[in-house]
Amino acid sequence: MFTHFFFLLRARKVPVSLTEWLALTEALAKGLALSDLSVFYALARAVLVKSEAYYDQYDQAFQEAFGEVESVAEITDQVWDWLSGDFDLPGLTAAERAALAAGLDGMDLDELQRLFEERLREQKEEHHGGSHWIGTLGTSPLGHSGAHPGGIRIGGQSRNSTAVKVAAERRYKGYRTDATVGVRQLETALRRLRQLSSRNDGPFDELDLDATIDSTADHAGLLHLEWRRPRRNQTRVALLMDAGGSMHPHINVCNRLFTALDRATHLKDLRRYYFHNCVYDHLYLDPTCHPRNSVPTARVLQELSRDYKLVLVGDASMAPSELLEPNGIIWWSMANEEPGMEWLRRLDRHFHRCAWMNPVHERHWDTIYGRDTIALVRTVFPMFELTVDGLTAAVKNLMVRR
Repeated sequence: MFTHFFFLLRARKVPVSLTEWLALTEALAKGLALSDLSVFYALARAVLVKSEAYYDQYDQAFQEAFGEVESVAEITDQVWDWLSGDFDLPGLTAAERAALAAGLDGMDLDELQRLFEERLREQKEEHHGGSHWIGTLGTSPLGHSGAHPGGIRIGGQSRNSTAVKVAAERRYKGYRTDATVGVRQLETALRRLRQLSSRNDGPFDELDLDATIDSTADHAGLLHLEWRRPRRNQTRVALLMDAGGSMHPHINVCNRLFTALDRATHLKDLRRYYFHNCVYDHLYLDPTCHPRNSVPTARVLQELSRDYKLVLVGDASMAPSELLEPNGIIWWSMANEEPGMEWLRRLDRHFHRCAWMNPVHERHWDTIYGRDTIALVRTVFPMFELTVDGLTAAVKNLMVRR
């Protein structure tokens, strides 16, 4: 079982090396696990897991290898959706509470847990206010926000502290980097842009005193000055966002991106523009994409130097004519003399570093509506999905000067 745990971790893409595994076996040989499975859980995680981003995968592998330790059966996302929300606690008389408690007489925790697992297998829909199924309100011993004096609380908040056991969500699911990003993860990923300024950008115009001393010594005392790039912020970003239409389902992640950018303090300059489906002769200054609040795309290219990092955000889903034909713009009252693809190529030629962030998961790019235009856009820009892993890969791509 112990060796099987190693392969389960690797199968769930937790980057565990043989050196770390040998370190864990050494810790076990010294008795640091205290023959306690809970202590072993914490010890193994401390030794094997390098980042909180892998905590959720670690928990799943641990449960598969060693069984459910002080936990209940896996609760699906659908059940959590049923139990979401906040509810008013119904009132019961003392006699009613006593009658409910009597219904659990003789039922120990193991039996209560088996009852819970049985309900999970049988239940097909959400329930509110009942006495039998997993749900909210009501008098069922399974769920939350109800009035039962004992049972298992699943989700929700503690109201009257009567639950004898609490089934919580997987604690570290939100740390995973293959999930759609939230504001905190976006801020963390955007901060990675700071390394661009100190490592790759700007002239060598700051004296490196330590390197100068070493170099002078290497040259037999003859002064030899060494220079380095300054660490002051030089990062400039041009952000182009697709707005409206097929981007409506992704409005939440776009709002989170706006919030993260508003909080960003590490960029020397951030220019935001908007487009609908594809970039044409004009870019817009707000998400309404109204012509009266637009600027010529050619002027934007004149104003922004080639050192700006270009980041485009959009699902790249549109009619092929919008990319390939003159006057392919979707709005009836507007026209474009050059195809959208030519404008995308022009952007790519102007900026040294570019990346396209797609809020649609990469696994769907070859099957969803718009797969043809996604493929065309990818011939111009490197495309990444809008997750933390995708942002990390995009930042690495932005660090490479063409």
